[in-house]
Amino acid sequence: MFQPSQHDVRRFFCEVYRKHRAGLPLDAMEATAAPWVAEHPEYADDLADVEAALQAAYTVEDGRTNPFLHLSMHLSIAEQCSIDQPTGIRQAVQLLASRRSSLHEAHHEVMECLGEMIWASQRSGLPPDGVAYIDAVRRRATR
Repeated sequence: MFQPSQHDVRRFFCEVYRKHRAGLPLDAMEATAAPWVAEHPEYADDLADVEAALQAAYTVEDGRTNPFLHLSMHLSIAEQCSIDQPTGIRQAVQLLASRRSSLHEAHHEVMECLGEMIWASQRSGLPPDGVAYIDAVRRRATR
């Protein structure tokens, strides 16, 4: 299992940003990440300076969103959908995207469900509940 460090993740997204802006070829994972990076121009300053990115702290007290966590969640959801794991997530995300008329907005709602699933798992000490996660996404699609 691949377990990148915080610095690996930050370097990855900064490199995707650099390559995408320069029109350079992207590998498969970079090509999956690039559209999500492009959807978030507000993160340009964070992504443009690798050294600053490696030193940055994103705390709740600062009131700043961690762009690397946010983009990682987009990437995670995109990967889940590409392999339909947990089973049913692809359909649930597609339904939500259709109802919101935006895959990007759907992803932001799915992030909340994903965060809730991870929080519940950590709190209970049990494995993540994929069924509850998908049900939460589906419920959002019916609102």
